[in-house]
Amino acid sequence: MKARRREPRWREGWWAGAHAHPSPNRGPRPGAEPPSLVVLHSISLPPGVLRGDAVQRLFLNTLDTGRHASFASLRGVQVSAHFFVRRDGSVLQFVATHERAWHAGVSIWRGRENCNDWSIGIELEGLEGRSFAAAQYRMLARLLRAIAAQHPIAEIVGHEHVAPARKRDPGAGFRWSRLSRSMRGAGLAIWPRMPGAR
Repeated sequence: MKARRREPRWREGWWAGAHAHPSPNRGPRPGAEPPSLVVLHSISLPPGVLRGDAVQRLFLNTLDTGRHASFASLRGVQVSAHFFVRRDGSVLQFVATHERAWHAGVSIWRGRENCNDWSIGIELEGLEGRSFAAAQYRMLARLLRAIAAQHPIAEIVGHEHVAPARKRDPGAGFRWSRLSRSMRGAGLAIWPRMPGAR
């Protein structure tokens, strides 16, 4: 009987723990710079509605903007994130990690603009200000450790930190202290800084 071959954790920027859905909304990183920042977001479409396929369709440019009144402002919008962590902890990946996804928009961190150039974007299914599921925290920690083993990640921040004038996600409902505890020993700086986080 032939031995079963183990699937690699990563293949050309795609994580084996995620369902791959390649988005057209991507591009090369300037100078092929490896990502050193992770930006966390929250999203639900329509706002507050969970477990549908609208977010996936938005990132794939297949969203029917006539399907709901709140989608009208999304007509012609081209956005993406590297990963989308659903309420049940399942993960979808839309862009390879060595490529640039279109998630942060006009942004700045530590004096440097255009965070998309050197960051990985992770969307959490949810609404800013509301709580997130335990399965999401568990999977997020696992995903972050996998990313940090593959790329020189130094910091984890929220969209609200890199675009404070425009964005408030993941918002007050996201428990940074919980993430910090689950990532202890990973050597990553998590913002806002928590006791014991480096």
